[in-house]
Amino acid sequence: MGLLRPARLAQSEPVRGDHFRGHAAISKNASTMAATPFMQEVISRWGETAPYWEKHRAIIREMFAPVTQALVEATKITRGSAVLDVATGPGEPALAIAELVGTEGKVLGIDAVPEMVEAARREALRRELHNATFAVALADFLPFPANNFDAVVSRFGVMFFQSPVGAVREMLRVVKPGGRIALAVWHFAEKNSFHYTLSRIVERYVASPPPTSDSPDAFRFAEPGKLRAVLSEAGAASASEDLLRFSIRAPVSAEDFWTLRSEMSERLRSKLAKIPKEQMTEVKREAIEAFRAYSGDGGLSFPAEVLIVAGGKPS
Repeated sequence: MGLLRPARLAQSEPVRGDHFRGHAAISKNASTMAATPFMQEVISRWGETAPYWEKHRAIIREMFAPVTQALVEATKITRGSAVLDVATGPGEPALAIAELVGTEGKVLGIDAVPEMVEAARREALRRELHNATFAVALADFLPFPANNFDAVVSRFGVMFFQSPVGAVREMLRVVKPGGRIALAVWHFAEKNSFHYTLSRIVERYVASPPPTSDSPDAFRFAEPGKLRAVLSEAGAASASEDLLRFSIRAPVSAEDFWTLRSEMSERLRSKLAKIPKEQMTEVKREAIEAFRAYSGDGGLSFPAEVLIVAGGKPS
């Protein structure tokens, strides 16, 4: 049997916030039915992670603000733009972009994980960002008509898509002619101490096989050119790739960062759960000591490298 696609709006019908909310229930059910076992696993893992991302929302937003800014610049988002954020998680970068585009603009954020979408809605309500709307949908089955957005962005999402080429094709379908899409992915693990500092410690206690080249993993598109080739295959015009070097700044102590880092990654939580209690004390001590190497005024700062891969829709 083929995958059940969620209902799409009529091609001539404009996207409106109230109408979009009506399609949220459709896309929520259809997303679950359309997801392959590959994606069901991802949805389940991130559903368990959602409360931690909501708990640490303010710090995570600050840590990845430079990536959000790079996506905004790559897609030329300005006040009044209509923007789609794919794999928005608990609402970022959608909410930051909603502040930028103002009341004249509109941001729609979609995610395959219902718990993430509910967290995004709560934050939009709390901050009274009425130009931001959220719904559950799969990246490769976007429930929107063609040619409706000025820009489409995705921050650290494409690594977990069941069909990256299909998802990019959908992004190109819904963006207006001449509009742009931009995706952010991690460069190599060893270039990102935010990940590598803790993972190399944990791996001494819990062995795990390396992921296959196309499994859902944070570094699935770390190799330069790999994601750019996906954009080109999907039909993006003038696909480009830029290396963003920046600092991940976390205004917390090394001890608090241990809590944040061990909670926000489902994969790390699973590995830590396998470590005997008598060894966990040593793991935590080693990790906190390693984090202190990145301490400075106002908290921790980790050098980071991210690839910003962008392309346009032919006019």
